[in-house]
Amino acid sequence: MRIVSVLVMGEAAFVRPAYAGSFRHLSLFVGGKTRAAVNEGRADFMPCFFNQVPSLLGTHIPVDIALVTVSEPGERGYCSLGVAVDYTKRAVEVARTVIAEVNPYMPRIPGDCMVHLTDIDFMVETNRPIIELPRALAAEDERLAGENVAALVEDGATLQVGIGAMPEVVCCRLTDRHDLGVHSEMVSDGIMELVECGAITGARKTLHPGKIIATFVMGSRKLYNWLHDNPLMEMHPVTYTNNPSVISRNRNMVAVNGALEVDRLGQICADTLGPVQYSGVGGQVDFVRGARLSEGGKAVIVLTSTARNGQVSRIVPTLKPESRSPIPTSART
Repeated sequence: MRIVSVLVMGEAAFVRPAYAGSFRHLSLFVGGKTRAAVNEGRADFMPCFFNQVPSLLGTHIPVDIALVTVSEPGERGYCSLGVAVDYTKRAVEVARTVIAEVNPYMPRIPGDCMVHLTDIDFMVETNRPIIELPRALAAEDERLAGENVAALVEDGATLQVGIGAMPEVVCCRLTDRHDLGVHSEMVSDGIMELVECGAITGARKTLHPGKIIATFVMGSRKLYNWLHDNPLMEMHPVTYTNNPSVISRNRNMVAVNGALEVDRLGQICADTLGPVQYSGVGGQVDFVRGARLSEGGKAVIVLTSTARNGQVSRIVPTLKPESRSPIPTSART
């Protein structure tokens, strides 16, 4: 049986060596749960831009069964895909069979993220809390780097920030800004806190003013509760949120993403460590391109200069052949 997913959270028992004869995982973005399996040849990796993942489903990647988690249905029979709309909405649309885990812990978030009961073939009730993402603690060099990035964000800018310690620092340093907006693939606790302190209002957004736009959410139980029926939030498929032409319609778009290594030519590696697949292409390139096309936009790639407690330089003369970045020269800053 082939199991297809992007980032895997939770136990991920299907990639254990003991189950290699029963399951074969196709990963569209490698994470900590699947990294060993991919690099040891027990699982497969297909590199692709995040915004293109839904177009692969039902075409290059047949979908026999879609397994999704949804919120409890509303009065008219619609369930929300909650914290993960990304490619799951497309999977529901093209799958031969849809099995939905109905979970009262899943927040019902507004947007283009609804699935009607008539589109679900089998429903399973569960009562498990949604997986939470612990907040990353920044080291001193990460804190300083995050502060430098925060200085580039002006009042009225629209933000996209990724995952990790430095994005957390960036958010923490923006509490004195005014009328920030959010158009991002991901929303985390830092975004919620910027709304609560008044820094994010979306009032100056040129696309979806007053709304936070995202395709998935990772954070705490408090964040999930805050998002439930929150009119400030709209969830959309990744084909929309990560479309560079859509992103560029946000004036003063600031996209903040990380990298593993950069060379003296300005080439960026964000997904491999030499021949080792570390993560995936994901949405970084989508937002780099979108921010560069935005009026007044900025695409920021941030990384500390060293790794492993200063033993390894992240700034190198030239990237290894195996680490060539998918970011074209025209998209780099």
